Amino acid sequence: MAKDDYHVIVYQILAYLYTCLKTDEAVDPALLQHDSKMMDINRNYWVYIIENLQEQGYIRGAELSFAMGHVLVNADLSACQITPAGIEYLCDDSTLKKAYTFLKEIKGIVPFDLI
Repeated sequence: MAKDDYHVIVYQILAYLYTCLKTDEAVDPALLQHDSKMMDINRNYWVYIIENLQEQGYIRGAELSFAMGHVLVNADLSACQITPAGIEYLCDDSTLKKAYTFLKEIKGIVPFDLI
């Protein structure tokens, strides 16, 4: 697994949102951006991940604006939240558990604990 693998990025996003929910902390939209210290991935890949997390019902509140097909114009992630389905996926999915282990082993930037 690599730092930019889909499941590693999904784990980081969901774990961050879950931690914010549990600690009643406001979501920092800057941490959820493609070029943040948490992710540092290309913009199109990031859009793909955020779109799919929202379509699959794992997150809500991500406001993405598009023009000319799928070119991202604006993103407001300040109201982004993990859903109960996202929490279940985060806690029960074996691939996400592998992503967590990977991040722990490489001592990746994970500014929080899942549980």
